[in-house]
Amino acid sequence: MNPANEAKSQIPNFKPQTSLLSPTFATAVMQAINELYPLLNKPARVVITTHQKPDPDAMGSSLALYHLLIQLGHDVKVISPTNWAAFLDWMPGSDKVLNYEASTDKCDTLINNAELAFCLDFNTLGRTKKMANVLGNINATRILIDHHQEPQTEMFTYGVSNTSKSSTCEMIYDFIIQSGHGDKINNDIMQCLYAGVIGDTGSFRFASASATVFEMVADFKRRGLIHTPIHENIYDNFLENRFRFIGHVLSHRLEVDYELNTAFIWISKQDLLRYQIKTGDTEGLVNMPLGIQGMKLSALVIDRDEKRKWSFRSKGDFDCNTFARKHFNGGGHFNAAGGESDESLDANIHLFKKVIKDYKDQLETF
Repeated sequence: MNPANEAKSQIPNFKPQTSLLSPTFATAVMQAINELYPLLNKPARVVITTHQKPDPDAMGSSLALYHLLIQLGHDVKVISPTNWAAFLDWMPGSDKVLNYEASTDKCDTLINNAELAFCLDFNTLGRTKKMANVLGNINATRILIDHHQEPQTEMFTYGVSNTSKSSTCEMIYDFIIQSGHGDKINNDIMQCLYAGVIGDTGSFRFASASATVFEMVADFKRRGLIHTPIHENIYDNFLENRFRFIGHVLSHRLEVDYELNTAFIWISKQDLLRYQIKTGDTEGLVNMPLGIQGMKLSALVIDRDEKRKWSFRSKGDFDCNTFARKHFNGGGHFNAAGGESDESLDANIHLFKKVIKDYKDQLETF
């Protein structure tokens, strides 16, 4: 027997998985994450991945899990489907993260040779962009840890999907504690997890910041975490051009509809080029219009090279997830979702202004 296959055969419930398009690709039922815990004590070749253009939660959860598994003796590689924002480069271990698009052959080899593949902070393999096909065809045991709605559970042998959780970083904290490895939580792990939590809770502003979030942070503070530099690394780490870009956008690309309590921002490719906007420079922009009195929904569309990318944020009872799924090939959370379109920027602007009128009853009262 091939040594790699022999090692994989030792993993309980190991099931070879074929093409995503094949009716035989899926596992029968995703098993509870606690069923995986015994495997943590058996060193294995591990790949950790997340969604394209990883944000603080995606990168933080991936690196925190990396730091745990390294301590447990595993051979671990973290692979991002794409590049990531420069303001994440301070995270401990970020220098070891591989960019799939920049090192495709190397990453394919690592993925195909993996025994365990942890998939963090995404609900479907399609969110890994060009990695989706190879990730869907590996013989490794895939594990899901995620908090988005409608997960592709049939693609995972083990996993947990909990939309009530603030972030995947909070779920990784639970994973570490519940698997009996709380003693392995070091400063590297705490910094990564804290960064992801503040990113996904808006520094504890959003409703997702439940009591368990503050209990986790209290645990970190008792362990000695210094949190102020993390906020500075996430929020005070941009170039001047980003601020001039935001000024331009808010002055010339923001439209406010007070009848629908909706703010809409559109950004052209020319805007991105003019201000030399890079990955991460538009982070948080969609949240800004919600600071306008009375706004219930904020929408942002950006004219990217391949597609037009949408972001939606809401207050109260407007369901961004359903709206994004129905009109813009997207999804996410109730009050925060994204989408994409192959149509032109003008076509996207026209579509949004047309369909949003159908939600007048939901938006006009707040």
